Amino acid sequence: MATGDLVLGQEQGRTDARQRVVNDFSINVATVNGSGSQSANSVLLKSIFGMGVPVSGKNLFPSNIAGLPTWYTIRASKDGYVARKRDTEILVALNPETAKDDILGLPAGAVAIYEENLNLAQYRNDVVCYAVPFDKITASVCPEAKLRKLVKNMVYVGVVAQLLSIDLDIVEKSVKKQFAKKQKVFDLNFGAVKAGWDFAAQKLVKHDPFVIEHMNETAGKIIIDGNAACGMGSVFAGVTVVAWYPITPSTSLVEATTDILKKYRVTPEGKATFAVVQAEDELAAIGMVLGAGWAGARSMTATSGPGISLMGEFAGLGYYAEIPGVIFDVQRSGPSTGMPTRTQQADVLSTAFLSHGDTKHILLFPGSVKECFELAGEAFDIAERLQTPVFVLTDLDLGMNNWMSDQFEYPTKPLDRGKVLTKEDLDKLGSFARYKDVDGDAIGWRTLPGTMHPKAAYFTRGSGHNASAGYTEKPDEYQYVVDRLTRKFESARTIVPAPQIVKNGTSKVGFIAYGSSDYAVLESLDQIKAEYKTDVDYLRVRAYPFAHEIHDFIASHERVYIIEQNRDAQMESLLKLDLPADQVTKLRSILYYAGLPLDARSITDEFATKEGL
Repeated sequence: MATGDLVLGQEQGRTDARQRVVNDFSINVATVNGSGSQSANSVLLKSIFGMGVPVSGKNLFPSNIAGLPTWYTIRASKDGYVARKRDTEILVALNPETAKDDILGLPAGAVAIYEENLNLAQYRNDVVCYAVPFDKITASVCPEAKLRKLVKNMVYVGVVAQLLSIDLDIVEKSVKKQFAKKQKVFDLNFGAVKAGWDFAAQKLVKHDPFVIEHMNETAGKIIIDGNAACGMGSVFAGVTVVAWYPITPSTSLVEATTDILKKYRVTPEGKATFAVVQAEDELAAIGMVLGAGWAGARSMTATSGPGISLMGEFAGLGYYAEIPGVIFDVQRSGPSTGMPTRTQQADVLSTAFLSHGDTKHILLFPGSVKECFELAGEAFDIAERLQTPVFVLTDLDLGMNNWMSDQFEYPTKPLDRGKVLTKEDLDKLGSFARYKDVDGDAIGWRTLPGTMHPKAAYFTRGSGHNASAGYTEKPDEYQYVVDRLTRKFESARTIVPAPQIVKNGTSKVGFIAYGSSDYAVLESLDQIKAEYKTDVDYLRVRAYPFAHEIHDFIASHERVYIIEQNRDAQMESLLKLDLPADQVTKLRSILYYAGLPLDARSITDEFATKEGL
């Protein structure tokens, strides 16, 4: 076969204009971890976005530093779907170790673009194959051998862009944005893109149906990952103390927060007005967060499941001593070390009751990058209003992957510092009891260190204490405090974000989901209606404790499927603890826990099977 020849399988691979698939397919780029593919993938993603087409990007990478396979999936969807799609229509195979398995995993009628030496056409006769001499093209545009493995990825961008009819001018703008202020780097990388483009235009005859055409569905939109959005929301909420220990997949959340703090939280003289401390471990990190929260600072940490496990003792202190703080848990696959670079929603139960004894924590569940920004900010208000640690549970898919989003709205609501007594307040009071319910809302008043008043001081302790914060082991005094904590948790039902009732019609069947599952659920609802002519109502949980609307939603349906990304139906278990006994039997599970982001087809197929459709 001559260089650049197109390898066609069966004649059915040939298509005409009437059979084109426009703006509705997934691209899977298979490379080696550490080969520098991230920049190229970002350029292709943003180029499709620049064409006005809704798009999302998901990175599947190994937990080692370099050398193992990595895949990056870009989904273009004219209908705006951004969840992972089960099937991939276009494969870019640049990893010899996985190339055979990658092409064998394609559906019939798909496309494979690959290094010509791999000769992948021998494995499939129902896939359109484009053999490309990537190594030769790269060598022609990059004299430095040590840079070629990085530049090679940009060649694939050019080939794919030409085959899909993406405007080269838009690709060029994306490359410029990727390598801003680095003219030599831009010249080298765009030269590689142009070389790939020219090769495809001159040597490849297009026989596949897939094409990108201009739309106007991304105007005013942004592309951002959930970790960066959480960091932005935290800074806007006034965080000044960040204590953390690195762990995948939460590290970039703290890095994003730090970058913004360094830019906007400095005096005119350049002095930082914030503190970011890398602690020796997660236990120390949450200890610093609670110390700062007790002192009146808005403080936070970010971690994942293993870190949450280590934070148990201090989390109990924060709950019992009633100290505000925000903990971001970017969930990953467990148990133990598990799969650090795979996603799950498997920390729900462990976090809700984190620590020993009778402990219940506030949990927030952002369902989008926009909500990562918004609920991050709200978490600090809730923590101070309720005087307790608040956990924001995202996951690797939402936290580390690229999502298209509406622009974030600038917060205009004043910060809610909760029930804080000033010197003037204390002057009017005859006494101050830190842990006494004086207003009937089960939330005591607090003072902050530095308040210049003889009544302001109190001692915070994690041992048995009475309403005045004094040490006690008297049964009635101890029980007063823990009963008040129970009532405070009940009051939180009306304070935490209400659920989103996405759809509540006349269906006898309902879906309940939370977090990043929302994208797949929304797509699944459309699939179920189109394929089975069946409507399903849908409620998305945004916080625990559960608002009464969730009880009402379950009560109004005969069957309710809880959709979640863990093995043990953790959200369903939490709901069962909360519901009246006669409602528990209505609950069913649709579970997905393979480590990949949830896709709509998995929901649709399992629902159809369980319903006998």
